[in-house]
Amino acid sequence: MLLAGGWKDFELIDSGYGEKLERWGGYVLRRPDPQAIWPADKNGAKWRAADAVYHRSATGGGGWERLRDVPDRWTVGYGSLRFYVQLMQFKHTGIFPEQAANWDWAAPRIAAAAAAREAAGRGGVRLLNLFAYTGGATVAVAAAGATVTHVDAARGMIAKAKDNAALSGLPRDRVRYIVDDAVKFVRREIKRGNRYDAVIMDPPAYGRGPGGELWKPERSLCELAELCASALSGEPIFFLINAYAAGISPTSLGNILSVAIASRLGGRVASGELGLAASMRGIALPCGCFARWEA
Repeated sequence: MLLAGGWKDFELIDSGYGEKLERWGGYVLRRPDPQAIWPADKNGAKWRAADAVYHRSATGGGGWERLRDVPDRWTVGYGSLRFYVQLMQFKHTGIFPEQAANWDWAAPRIAAAAAAREAAGRGGVRLLNLFAYTGGATVAVAAAGATVTHVDAARGMIAKAKDNAALSGLPRDRVRYIVDDAVKFVRREIKRGNRYDAVIMDPPAYGRGPGGELWKPERSLCELAELCASALSGEPIFFLINAYAAGISPTSLGNILSVAIASRLGGRVASGELGLAASMRGIALPCGCFARWEA
């Protein structure tokens, strides 16, 4: 398991009995997590000191309860990167902190490739980020030197991604934002002859595109990976897939990249879990899985 341990403004304090207790900057949040099936002392002082709690509804969904004065949004930093945090629908905050482990892997590879190409007087690094959400990965790789095409089906998430890019001081021409269905967009890019040196995919467990297109990973993920393989440049750097859907294992993701990418281009495939270690007890909370191909 890869643990995202480089945060200063985020801390997983504890987890258990279906919840996690986190510090985001100066605010402590308590929200559900189905992976936290072990015991926890929820009557302890730290749990009771939460500034806001997300309550699930018996009929589906849920909502936030502010126990103290929590702003509509505030900022946190990861190294030189800056992001907005807010109490969003479906228990979200706008950032998946475990993904910092992937940012730390991707950014130096982008930086090295960008420096080598600049030294050789060649073009820069182009990266395609699909299901890009509020742009955590986009900000990380763009700050490292990539020109990013950021694709998400939700216009509201695109707006939040733009805010995060501006907050981190990225040049406006470093990121191209697209509101579209991922599969349809990649098919059009292939027809247009547009190619990318790296791809990041962070698909949801279930979702719909802006035109109502259904996304189910067990049916769509391999198809999209194979499409993206056709959109790679002649000198690809890496391909990264994240998954949070129940029933999809790291081995499954690794097999997709082995079939879609490595069987054609060689290179190396690695896969595993992402996680966060709780500061109170050191228990690692699993937070989805990943697979990486690199040339």
